[in-house]
Amino acid sequence: MAKKPRKINPDVSDAQLKADLESYGDKALELGASRAKVIDVAEIPVDERVALKCRIPVCFGYGSCINCPPNTLVPAELKALLVKYKWAIFFVKDVPPAIIVRDKSTIKERVAVYQAVYHIVSEIESMAFYDGHYLAFGLAAGSCRHTFCGLEEDCQVMKGGKCRFSLRARPSMEAVGIDVYRMICSAGWDVYPIGCNASAEDVPRATLAGIVIVR
Repeated sequence: MAKKPRKINPDVSDAQLKADLESYGDKALELGASRAKVIDVAEIPVDERVALKCRIPVCFGYGSCINCPPNTLVPAELKALLVKYKWAIFFVKDVPPAIIVRDKSTIKERVAVYQAVYHIVSEIESMAFYDGHYLAFGLAAGSCRHTFCGLEEDCQVMKGGKCRFSLRARPSMEAVGIDVYRMICSAGWDVYPIGCNASAEDVPRATLAGIVIVR
C-alpha cells in the first residue's frame, strides 16, 4: 500500500510526536505483536556481554551474514548512536514454545514467526520514515541469514553482492548488544530462556522481540 509522505519538520511538536509514537504501537499490535510500548531510548540496556554470547559458545549464525557479528555494529557504536535519539517503540510477539525449541520438524513455523517480527519492524520503520522521522531505524530478532536466506548457499552481501531482502533484513537486537531479556523484564512482561536442550512443555511462553528507534 502506498504511503502518503508528511512534510518533514525537524522541530516536530511534542503532541505530534506523542501521537505518532502511539500510532506505531497500535500498528505493531495490528500486525501481530502481543504487546508494545513506547520507551525512552535511555532505558535501552546495551551490554557488551550480550554480543559476547554470539561468540562464546559460537552461534550458528556467527559470521554468516552482514547483519550478524562480527560484521554488524558493535555495542560501543550503538551506544554512541543512541544518545542522539529519545524515543522508541519496543514490542514482543508470543509464539508457541514448541516452535522456538530447535527441531527440524518445526523449522517452517519457526522461520515464519521470525519473519513476522522482521515484518513488524520494517513496517513501523517505514511508517516513521513517511511521517518525517527519516532517521528511524529498527532491529529485529534472530539471524536474517537463517530467517530469509536459509535455503540459499550464502549471504550475497558477504561476497560483495546486493542483499536479497534489502528493506527487511537487519541486525537482531542481541547482535548489537541489546539486553533483550532485561528490556522485557523492565517492561513488566514475562520471558523465559529457551536453549537447545529445553523441552517445550517446560516453557510457559516463548517470546520474540523487536524495536524501532524513532527519533
